[in-house]
Amino acid sequence: MNEVNNLTFKFNSDSQVLKKNIVYLFLKRTIDILGSIAGLILFSPIFIIIAIAIKLEDKGPAIFSHKRLGMNGKYIKIYKFRSMFCDAEKMLESLSPEQKKEFQENFKLENDPRITKLGKKLRKTSLDELPQFLNVLKGELTLVGPRPIIEIELEKYGEFAAKFLSVKPGLTGLWQVSGRSDTTYEERVKMDMDYIDNRTIIGDVIIILKTVTTVISKEGAK
Repeated sequence: MNEVNNLTFKFNSDSQVLKKNIVYLFLKRTIDILGSIAGLILFSPIFIIIAIAIKLEDKGPAIFSHKRLGMNGKYIKIYKFRSMFCDAEKMLESLSPEQKKEFQENFKLENDPRITKLGKKLRKTSLDELPQFLNVLKGELTLVGPRPIIEIELEKYGEFAAKFLSVKPGLTGLWQVSGRSDTTYEERVKMDMDYIDNRTIIGDVIIILKTVTTVISKEGAK
């Protein structure tokens, strides 16, 4: 009899968790749609100004897409304002041994010669990521979640790789408001896991508000 009662309790508990998750995901998607539309409308004048400035500095497309891993390991194309020279991929070959080692360890460079002057300002202010509102509207990204990564970065997540891929990556997240470039990759993985385990709508709203202050203060941006 006790076993039956235990099974009933577990069923009820699982049902409550499932219902809670469904409500959370519905509200999260609603916020994503409204937030991305508002962002695209609000920043549309800035979109035009940045696009013109990029074209004037270095010939080539103002916006580029980069393949990243999305939810369930599905590949998605992330939109960004171009902050690097058009021949950035070729420039990787001319990096020093020290720079190549740094890139292999962190997938970024402290002083990246591939970044344009305007690109440095765009990255410092995170304006290069504004086109990702399109990804959010399409449902490929969410406003708040772990940052999307390239395939080789998944190795950094080790035993947590499956958990990382179980949710949509985000335009902003706990890592972005907790030091960003001032943190190690191991700390980033821990923050991603903490977010996934404890995510709530209120928590998402807090992260969005913190993102605004972080962008304004340029904290952790390089």
